[in-house]
Amino acid sequence: MSQPPAPIKTAITPTRADDYPEWYQQVIKAADLAESSPVRGCMVIKPWGYALWENIQRALDKRFKDTGHVNAYFPLFIPMSFLEKEAAHVEGFAKECAVVTHSRLEAGPDGKLRPASPLEEPLIVRPTSETIIGEMYAKWVESYRDLPILINQWANVVRWEMRTRLFLRTTEFLWQEGHTAHATEAEAVEETRKMLGVYADFAENHLAMPVIQGEKTAGERFPGAVNTYCIEAMMQDRKALQAGTSHFLGQNFSKAAGIKFLDKDGKQELAWTTSWGVSTRLIGGVIMAHGDDDGLMLPPKLAPTHVVILPVLHKEETRAKVLEYCQKLRAELRAQRYDEQPIEVELDTRDLRGGDKVWQWVKKGVPLIVEVGPRDMDKDCVFWGRRDKGPKNRTSTPRAEFVATVGATLADIQSSMLERARTFRKDNTRVLDTKDDVYSYFTAKNPEKPEIHGGFALAHWSGDASVEDQLAKDLKVTIRCVPIATEGEFAAEPGTCPFTGKPSARRVVLGKAY
Repeated sequence: MSQPPAPIKTAITPTRADDYPEWYQQVIKAADLAESSPVRGCMVIKPWGYALWENIQRALDKRFKDTGHVNAYFPLFIPMSFLEKEAAHVEGFAKECAVVTHSRLEAGPDGKLRPASPLEEPLIVRPTSETIIGEMYAKWVESYRDLPILINQWANVVRWEMRTRLFLRTTEFLWQEGHTAHATEAEAVEETRKMLGVYADFAENHLAMPVIQGEKTAGERFPGAVNTYCIEAMMQDRKALQAGTSHFLGQNFSKAAGIKFLDKDGKQELAWTTSWGVSTRLIGGVIMAHGDDDGLMLPPKLAPTHVVILPVLHKEETRAKVLEYCQKLRAELRAQRYDEQPIEVELDTRDLRGGDKVWQWVKKGVPLIVEVGPRDMDKDCVFWGRRDKGPKNRTSTPRAEFVATVGATLADIQSSMLERARTFRKDNTRVLDTKDDVYSYFTAKNPEKPEIHGGFALAHWSGDASVEDQLAKDLKVTIRCVPIATEGEFAAEPGTCPFTGKPSARRVVLGKAY
C-alpha cells in the first residue's frame, strides 16, 4: 500500500491557507521587521523594517519634489479648538484622538508620579494635520501671488485604535502628509488627481503591487473632504487594502482656518486645498501581496539588500581564499547598477551554519542569495537562487556572467512579481450582476473557521447609501471605490443596480477589507 506524500515543509507556520492572519504575524517575526512595544497598540520598527520605510521615503520624496513639492514640519500637538472649527473633521476623528490635558509631573502622597499642572486648553496629539497647517497657511497667504503652496511633511501620527495589527493598524504610525493650497478649484482638483497618480505609479512600479484608482463613496470619504480618491490593492487572502488616499478639500478647511487671498481683480477669495498621504501600512501591503509560506519576498526596488553573499567557510585552509573571492565578488556586484542606483550587496560572514544563514535571508525576502564555497571558487562560479522562484530553485553560473547580468535579473524579478500580483487579482475578480451572486461570492463555506474566499466584485450600484449599510451589515463588504479608469477592465459601463433596480452609470469595486 503506497504511503501518502510527506507534507511540504515551510519556513513559516502556519501557512497562508491554514491561518492567514497568524501567517502574517509570523512573517513579520521571521523577517525581523517589527514587534509590539510595551505601549499598548504601538510597535517597534526594527532595522530591517525601518530600512524598508527609508526606501519608501526616498523613492516617494523624489517623486514629490519632481512634481514641485517641498518638505516642512508642523507641530505634533494641535489645540483642541482648531479641530472644533471644522465640524465634520472633528466628528470623524473624535473617537480616535489622544488628548494631553496636563504638563509637569510631581510625586503624590503615595510616592507615585501624577500630572500636576492642567493646561489652559487641551492639546490633541496629531491624528492628521489639516487644521494646524491651515492655521499657518492663513498667515502665509495674502495674495494670489502666494499660491500655490505645495508642502509635504514626513511625520508620526496617533489614532487611538482598539484593535491593532503591526503595520496595518497601530496607535502610532509613520506617514507622509501633503497639504496644498490653490487659487482655483480646477488647480486643486488637478493636484488631487495628480498625487493619486503618483501613488499608483509608486505602488505598481516600485512595490510591484497593482492598484485600482478610484473615488470613495460619500460614506467612506475623509472627514471634511469634498472628494476622497484612493488606491486599492488586493492581498493574497483576497481582501482589499487601502494603500493611499488623496483628498480634494474644497474650501471647507480654508473657511475654518481663514485661508483668504486677494485675486487678480483685488477680490477676496478663499483658497482651495488638498491633502494626501501614505503610511507604514504600505509595508504590510508588501508582506501580504508578495510573501509566501517561506517568509517575506521583496521587490528589488524596495529591498535594502539586493544580493547577499554567503561564503562557505567549513575548512580553515580555504577560509582566507574563499573570503577574498567573495570580497572581490561583492566589489564587482556593487559596481553594477540597477534602477539607476548601485546594487546593494551584503557579505554575511557570521559564524552560523550555512543552512541557517540561507533560511534567515530567505525569510527576510532578499531577491538574490549567492553561496560560494571552495569548489565554486575553483570553477570561478557562484551558486545562486532567486527569492521569487523558491528556495530550492538554485543554479551554478560563471561568476563573470552572473555579475554582468545581475541588473537584468533584478529587473526581471521586479516585473515578474508585478505580473504575478496582477494575475492573482484578475483571477480573483468577478463581474457580478445579481444580488444572490454577490452574497454567494462573499459568504464563506465554513462559517466556524472561514476559509479564504471572495475577492473583488465588480457590480453596478445606483448610489443608494442604504445598500452600503446593508452590505456591511450582512457581509462585512464595503464599496472599496468607484473606479476612475476610462478604459480597460475597470472602465465605465452603464447598467442596472442589482440591489435597487435603479440605473447605474458604472460598476463599483466591492470587497472585504483591512
